[in-house]
Order: sequence, then C-alpha cells, then structure tokens
Amino acid sequence: QLQLVESGGGLVQPGGSLRLSCAAPGFTLRYYAIGWFRQAPGKEREGVSCISSSGIKTNYADSVKGRLTISRDNAKNTVYLQMNSLKPEDTAVYYCAAKLGPCSLDNEYSYWGQGTQVTVSS
Repeated sequence: QLQLVESGGGLVQPGGSLRLSCAAPGFTLRYYAIGWFRQAPGKEREGVSCISSSGIKTNYADSVKGRLTISRDNAKNTVYLQMNSLKPEDTAVYYCAAKLGPCSLDNEYSYWGQGTQVTVSS
C-alpha cells in the first residue's frame, strides 16, 4: 500500500519560509495527483494546493495564492510545497495525499500521510 511521508515542518517566524516535502519510499508517485491539506486546531481540514501527475496543472486555495508554490520532481519521487511569507494563520498540521485522477482540493484522495506540524509564531 502506498505510504506517504511528509517532512520539513517546524517553527518559523511570521514572514518566514519553509519547504515541505512529500515522499513515498518504495513507491512511485509519478502517476498520482498530489494534494496538500492542512488542519488547524478546532478547524476542518482544508485543501491548500494540488498538482497533477505530470506537474502541468496546479491549483491553490485563495488564502495561499501568491505565497505557496507546489512542485514535483518525479525523478526524485518527491512533491514539494514551498511556503513563503508565512502568517500565524498558516499554523496547522500539513498533510500530503495522493490519488489517481485529476488534481483537486477536495478530500477525495486515496492515500494520506501522517502530517507535519507547521507553527508560525514570533
């Protein structure tokens, strides 16, 4: 079964940057659309960004447009989420997810990682 592993979370000051990674050791991600989601305490999980299997199509939630960039390196079997100009409201557990089919920001993904914590605070 495909297992996803997120990394790169941590504590960062407002205005700072982080790069999250999503990998699948032992599996190839090249056929899967990948989504990034986040869940803050007391809030529902929300879709942040997604990328098609080819990397040609991407999509972003309005709240992160212009600040977050999703990309993938199929040769390295890794998907990235570059997060710039971070705000306290970006604090959440970030999850990556995979599915066969088009990129989307809904929760209709087949495989999910365990999440990585991102905390934006001074």
